[in-house]
Amino acid sequence: MKLKILFASDIHGSAYYCRKLLDVYKERGAERLILLGDLLYHGPRNDLPREYEPKKVIELLNEQKEEICAVRGNCDAEVDQMVLNFPVMADYMLLLDAQVTFFATHGHLYHEGNLPPLKNKDVLIYGHTHVFGAQEKENYFLLNPGSVSLPKGGNPPTYGFYEEGEFTIWDFDGNRMAGLILR
Repeated sequence: MKLKILFASDIHGSAYYCRKLLDVYKERGAERLILLGDLLYHGPRNDLPREYEPKKVIELLNEQKEEICAVRGNCDAEVDQMVLNFPVMADYMLLLDAQVTFFATHGHLYHEGNLPPLKNKDVLIYGHTHVFGAQEKENYFLLNPGSVSLPKGGNPPTYGFYEEGEFTIWDFDGNRMAGLILR
């Protein structure tokens, strides 16, 4: 069986984009939805996203609780764990595939300027910047799926998809925005 993982970051309470994300997750046949933080609230520096309804986002995500693994973003708080039925308070997680090791985090603690302990050809994947990207560095890979609801830099809302050693970034219109073979 091919491992398929959908990565997303920065929903920021948008019921509209949360529904779109869950629809894409089902359509792509992914086994896991990895959420890289900032799930419910928009934060003081961001505008309100489309259909800002944190209670609806809670409901939508809780319906998929068996499918979701999540890390804490800088806009997430302990009170969020009281309403979400899956763990959301970890600063990072390690995901191991036969070919790839992902260090998944939000990006406010670990990022390109403050790397976690990575082995050769490991992947650091994070959100936080709201700007998608896929880069191969000297001895590691740096990935960012962008923001589901509040993209920056003139980009559309995006998410990341991993399958068989390839990471791709897509917008919700089905356009491939970037990609990288992780070897």
